[in-house]
Parts: sequence; structure tokens; C-alpha cells
Amino acid sequence: MNRMTFHSLAAALAITLASVLPASAFATTLKIEVNGLVCSFCAHGIKSAFEKQAAAGDVLVSLENRLVAVDLKDGQDIADAVATRLLTDAGYTVVKIERVDTTVAALRAEVGGGD
Repeated sequence: MNRMTFHSLAAALAITLASVLPASAFATTLKIEVNGLVCSFCAHGIKSAFEKQAAAGDVLVSLENRLVAVDLKDGQDIADAVATRLLTDAGYTVVKIERVDTTVAALRAEVGGGD
């Protein structure tokens, strides 16, 4: 198979998958490990800050797990620099940022609540 045929096949497969799979199959969540989370007031402030972002869907703040998770709307993202700024401006330390294929709802069930 030549390179052109391979790329054409890959493009056709991507289009086909996008048309048959639900949008939620491509869900991406911003998962952020944060130091300095100590109270429910902290959680509320962080949740509000992320909910104001156009790309944000559901938001989870788990004090016990030092976790902030944000479902990203289809085809949208929140840059690491923006997420870091939101948290550091509020006085927290960002330890790690990653994008995972787990929804906030699944993470909430896994960590036992939050918010």
C-alpha cells in the first residue's frame, strides 16, 4: 500500500468513526493535581473559575485527592497555561496537568464525591 492510499484510508476511517460514534466517545477531561486545597470555600472558588471558561463542561474539585477535573466540550480545550494561571492566581500550586479519556462523572464516582 502506498503512502497516499494509506492516508486516504486513514482519513476515510476517521470520518466514518466520527459519524457513527457518539460525541461522548471523544470526551476529554483536563485532570489537574493541585497542592493547597484545604476547604470547601477553595473548592467553590476553583469550580466557579473553571466554569467561566467557554471550553469547560462539568467540573470536579476533590480536596481529599488534591484533584481538579474539567470535562472539555467537544473540539475545545483549556490551555495548560490558562489552567495554571487560574489556580496559581488563586494561591494554589499545580503539580501535574494531563488530559484523560475519563469523564468527570467517572472520576467523581472513583474518588467518592468532591465539590
